[in-house]
Amino acid sequence: MDDRKPLPPTPVLETARLILRPLAETDIPTIQRIFPQWELVKHLGPQIPWPYPGDGAATNMAMCLDQRAKGEKFFWAITLKGDDTLRGRIDLWPFDGQRRDMRGFWLDPELWGQGLMMEAAEAVTAYAFEVLEWPFLYLSNSAKNVGSHRVKEKQGAVEIAREPFAYVSGPADKVTWILRREAWLARPAT
Repeated sequence: MDDRKPLPPTPVLETARLILRPLAETDIPTIQRIFPQWELVKHLGPQIPWPYPGDGAATNMAMCLDQRAKGEKFFWAITLKGDDTLRGRIDLWPFDGQRRDMRGFWLDPELWGQGLMMEAAEAVTAYAFEVLEWPFLYLSNSAKNVGSHRVKEKQGAVEIAREPFAYVSGPADKVTWILRREAWLARPAT
């Protein structure tokens, strides 16, 4: 799957309640306002600085835009229909032959519990499987991150490994999943 071809430009994806648009520099102030919340950051890897610095969003944005320009990753801003303001982020990247993780996401805690992250994950998964025709997605999360765990279960991912990992909040098990294209496409219509 990793033939190292640059990815196409990040497309706009639409769901019943969301518009997923390419992440943009204009999102920096909103990210800097929303992202530095313990509930968002605690289940992320140790590469996330905590406390989150005042230039954290700008520094991360520069890295994301560089990776996107090189065709290495997709980065979407999650927005509500009728409001172009970023409310979260979802990223997707191809398997590199080693790292078993291909998607990441976060959502403003004000919107938790409404099924919006599931909706965003379904749109991105559909793009990966139906448009890009990737055969699988490796996914991971902290075992303590119940919400992220539930999204993977609902999508039909299968847990394949658990191992100790260092998160911003400290050590916890990292759960690794595989979501296969055939299984996802064969799910009953909902």
